[in-house]
Amino acid sequence: MNLADTYETKEFYKNDPSQFLCWYNKSQIIDIECAAFLSAMLAFGRREQFIPKIKDILTLADKKSGSVSKWIHEKCPGFKLGDNKYYRFYSYNDLYDFFQRIEEILCNYGSLGECVKKILVNGDSPNIPYPSLLPQIIISTLFKDQIIVPGGHGGQTSLYSSPKKRIHLFLRWMVRQNSPVDLGIWDFISPADLIIPLDTHVLQESVKLGLLPYGAKGTMGTALELTEQAKQIWRSDPVKCDYALFGLGVDENRSLLYK
Repeated sequence: MNLADTYETKEFYKNDPSQFLCWYNKSQIIDIECAAFLSAMLAFGRREQFIPKIKDILTLADKKSGSVSKWIHEKCPGFKLGDNKYYRFYSYNDLYDFFQRIEEILCNYGSLGECVKKILVNGDSPNIPYPSLLPQIIISTLFKDQIIVPGGHGGQTSLYSSPKKRIHLFLRWMVRQNSPVDLGIWDFISPADLIIPLDTHVLQESVKLGLLPYGAKGTMGTALELTEQAKQIWRSDPVKCDYALFGLGVDENRSLLYK
């Protein structure tokens, strides 16, 4: 518990994609959702590489349209098209298609949150053994033709083969309340049902601390197992454990925590 409290502070924003949660004020819910979703989807690889890429898009959006949601509605003025890579294996065209899908959802539902909420409330989601996976499945399905969303581009990956860390990171930002980092603007999902965003740092630290067995793989099954372990400490808020594990994994002064 002490480790989680050590890292879940406003200082966590520094050099982390969560810094973009504060790009707009709290009344701009639609812009917050769009900025957060973009940030989560590009949050892989080295932070010093993907954070400037996120910032460039949000800066362009504000310059051209005043906010990211207006920029998306206006067909992303100033954002060039083409097959050249924007970040890693994502091209400019991949990003543009992603923005256009967001625009369709905004036009049909008003916001990303209202879209996910309506599908959950209407019971249009599939019947699966782990109901906590439903928000992730809904988002993957909504963006099934967008390669930058885990599970998208045809949705060919197995439900349990990938931990879909970036979707669960986005959900953590949107759902967890009373946090100096996460905004908690989606009150229709319980923090108790969130799944830990499993990445390399979290996996490695979980094994070192004995929360997962040696040789554990980066799969959804592993993410679910780790989340169950975290519920032994934080029954109603297991994803708080993410701060302890991820923070420890990237902390260059981690040795101080063991003294």
